[in-house]
Amino acid sequence: MNIKKMCQMQKILDERIVKEHKLEGKDLEENKVLALLVEISELANETRCFKHWSTKGPSEDHVLLEEYVDSLHFFLSIANNYEYNIDHLLTIYASDFKQDVKEITLVSAFISVTEKIMTMHSKKDAFHFIDAFASYMDLGTMLGFSWEDIEQAYVRKNEINHQRQDNGY
Repeated sequence: MNIKKMCQMQKILDERIVKEHKLEGKDLEENKVLALLVEISELANETRCFKHWSTKGPSEDHVLLEEYVDSLHFFLSIANNYEYNIDHLLTIYASDFKQDVKEITLVSAFISVTEKIMTMHSKKDAFHFIDAFASYMDLGTMLGFSWEDIEQAYVRKNEINHQRQDNGY
């Protein structure tokens, strides 16, 4: 996955949104964190993993992947805001943070990533960002997404987000 390229794509989209919506000088971090939490909750809703009262199965994989990359947009935006070295972040993720995703349930994974996002927001440092991002990447692994799937879906959704801006979204 070319995360550096995706960060650059996200930066271009974010700059466009700031300019076109006249948000220069505004602190958008809390908006991005809340949007990240909402998108992860939407993903959880599509997996239906917590709906013990229902027999209906999860949404199709392509729907889950699209919801997953909606969250990725906000993770990348937050990383860009703090100027984190994303290539280094992935190296750290692979070597130091990779969890054994088989030992936790999908419900536990959603709760964990949500808790870590909240800690990331309150601590505002690279370590806690990496910890939250690693949990998020583990969630993607649990859902069966490859790095290539994630990158391709991100690129598609980024294009859609630009089209939405073209149409006054």
